[in-house]
Amino acid sequence: MASLDDLKKRIASVKSTQKITKAMKMVAAAKLRRAQESAEKGRPYSEKMNNVILNLSNGISDKENAPKLLSGTGQEKTHLCVVMTSDRGLCGGFNSNIIKKAKGYFAKILDEGKELKIITVGSKGNDQLKRVYGDKIIENISFKESKNANYFDADKVGKMVIEKFEAGEFDVCTIFYNQFKNVITQIPQAQQIIPLNNEDEESGSEENYEFEPDEDEILSNLLPKNISTQIFKAMLENSASEQGSRMSAMDNATRNAGEMVDKLTIEYNRSRQAAITKELIEIISGAESL
Repeated sequence: MASLDDLKKRIASVKSTQKITKAMKMVAAAKLRRAQESAEKGRPYSEKMNNVILNLSNGISDKENAPKLLSGTGQEKTHLCVVMTSDRGLCGGFNSNIIKKAKGYFAKILDEGKELKIITVGSKGNDQLKRVYGDKIIENISFKESKNANYFDADKVGKMVIEKFEAGEFDVCTIFYNQFKNVITQIPQAQQIIPLNNEDEESGSEENYEFEPDEDEILSNLLPKNISTQIFKAMLENSASEQGSRMSAMDNATRNAGEMVDKLTIEYNRSRQAAITKELIEIISGAESL
């Protein structure tokens, strides 16, 4: 049985931890509100851009000479996967859920005998993937210095992806992230961005537009921006999901710490009572022997 001094130190230590987790929960709650608003505002923009591109693609007469970012290389031999996680921990299963989704996709690609290349955005994803897929990781990007998700960081990743595509380093690109639903629920997503996958879209916009200049020229400008926009949307979704997951995890940790303090306090009181009882027995026994 632990001594009274040890129990007192453990209670103080758990209470100190409880204060930290409670503070982290409050910080995450404050950040979550802003991140959730940004994610919700970013969704219509990215969806509308996809719809416009799909509408433009339907108007292209020469499909064979369509931009490669839209139609692809015609092959699916090499897959580039951009796994987007956080740079910080203590956020529950946020990173693990993305990695689990990505690993399932990796296994499928490798089983089909195709080549796999990985870009990790966020140090936590790189830490988990390098143990098994270290030889497949070609780039590791971290935005620890950035306080919030921003388009400039997304554009850096987007330009890197486009450069590698134009250099012929891959045929298909898929990004992995968590879609924010609520504080408790974040849904892992695998979204193909090169070539543009229109199977999951409803059919783009139903309206027919006349474009000036022609579709090919507009697409050549829009498609690279769309890559960065979709990556930015994923960053915004990840940011909200990370704060929601951290808030939930810290809330659970705070409650668990409180329960542990209660148990240790009961144990401390019992041990203290046993020590007092023992001392009284020794005093009584000594008095009777006189």
